[in-house]
Amino acid sequence: MQNLDARVAELAEKYRPIAVRLLKEAIRIPADYVDKPADQGGDPRCGLSNHEGPRLQYLKSQIIELGAVDKPEDVGFDEYGNLVWHVMDEGDGVALADKKVVYYDGHTDTVMALRSQWEQKIGGGIHAYDGVKDWSKVDRGFLRRELGHLPVDDEWDRLVFGRGAADQLGGVCCQVVATKILLELKGEGALKGVIVRSYATAAEEDNDGAGPMFMTQKVWPGAEAGVVPDVVILTEGTGDSAKGALGIYRGQRGRMQIEMVVTGRSCHGSMPWEGLNPMEFGSAIVAEAAAKYDAREGFLDHEFLGHGTRTASWAKLDTPSDCAVPDKLTVRFDRRLTVGESAEQAVADVENLPSVAKARAAGLQVDVYVPRYEELTWTGYQPGNPQIYPGWMTPEDHPAIQTAADVYRRVVAPSVPDGGAKGQLRKEPRIDRWIFSTDGVGFPIPADDTSIDTKGKRWVTSGVVKHPAMFGCGPGIEQNTHKIGECVDDRELQLAVAMLARFPSAYAERG
Repeated sequence: MQNLDARVAELAEKYRPIAVRLLKEAIRIPADYVDKPADQGGDPRCGLSNHEGPRLQYLKSQIIELGAVDKPEDVGFDEYGNLVWHVMDEGDGVALADKKVVYYDGHTDTVMALRSQWEQKIGGGIHAYDGVKDWSKVDRGFLRRELGHLPVDDEWDRLVFGRGAADQLGGVCCQVVATKILLELKGEGALKGVIVRSYATAAEEDNDGAGPMFMTQKVWPGAEAGVVPDVVILTEGTGDSAKGALGIYRGQRGRMQIEMVVTGRSCHGSMPWEGLNPMEFGSAIVAEAAAKYDAREGFLDHEFLGHGTRTASWAKLDTPSDCAVPDKLTVRFDRRLTVGESAEQAVADVENLPSVAKARAAGLQVDVYVPRYEELTWTGYQPGNPQIYPGWMTPEDHPAIQTAADVYRRVVAPSVPDGGAKGQLRKEPRIDRWIFSTDGVGFPIPADDTSIDTKGKRWVTSGVVKHPAMFGCGPGIEQNTHKIGECVDDRELQLAVAMLARFPSAYAERG
């Protein structure tokens, strides 16, 4: 199939401008809504979790216009709010039940743009939504200090700047272009023996993996042939500022939220002995929790995924005024879970801190629990899931990982120059793992769950959960995400498209 390798690589390069155009517009769209009054159709949170509607509607229209589906009815929205489209070759002679099912997955929400900081810190030449406006006003020194990796100055015209460029709108746009290529090369075997289902998901930043959770709970149980995946490709950025761009990532730690509510007794600030101060007692708990983490007490390590972490990530104080003892302090801990750690034990570790016992002994109420995510998606769906997101790991010797590495050598390596340092593209595939979280946490299900037919799909069982073989390959450097000046190199877009477009048939060829 060497000719197919060449054809995929050729079209990925040809359509790179399409990927760039899609990405720039996906980044820009919130600018039409964030400053407009609500009664005129505005939305100050446009583009954030649960506010992705305009961006998703744009992507849907482009999928149809670009020919990334056979028929307009092959793309649409599910109840949760995910944008879903599929491509296949109905005339390939392979029965539906015998086709490999490959999922693409990428989230379409971003974190807050912080537009004023982009203006102030970069110098006014690059905007969070509009990208580069005036190179002469760009503080390149700031960007080099701020970001994990940037190419040499004379290659900066390859960069697409804006909130979401690296996390993760670039990956979603690559999915669109890849399905366009798959259909164009259908006659050359690009879709032989395979169904590709592509998902552009909602609300990942706020509620990791909830889009896939909808599939595992509402779509896959009892599903007909051709729906349950054999392999999931996550298009979250797989670049590292020190190790190189466009890695093949086969795992990540899990994560969870732990909420602690410290309720005291409010009173006038001039006589604090009349009250019980939840901020002072709560601060002591947070400080002790941080010290325990610094000493790695109660945290496990894993040679591949890394060690578990805990950090105070959010707080809210309920108080009558700034001259009063507050009534209540609510704190959240972001807890990353590595292999062998459980959500139950992570909650118990906070519950059992001596400072918690001290607060209770003093008469305060301290509640420690896992919160549920109740925010409505942009379509009005209420997830209601506990905020526990399990980690996952696909063995390196799994056929999906081996196929991905082989495809990289065939359609990526020939376009990469010799050498390469730090965050640049590499000739050889780099098999690694994410530091942060992805939609992958939404795919694991209980190992004893028999509601989903996984027979013959080579799913991975890991402890008490099982999941499809998963790996990531997407444009973007992890250390550039969520930062002022976020950007992605368009060469990564091109080569991510090539990987996505060549993998499905290559995996089907393995049988």
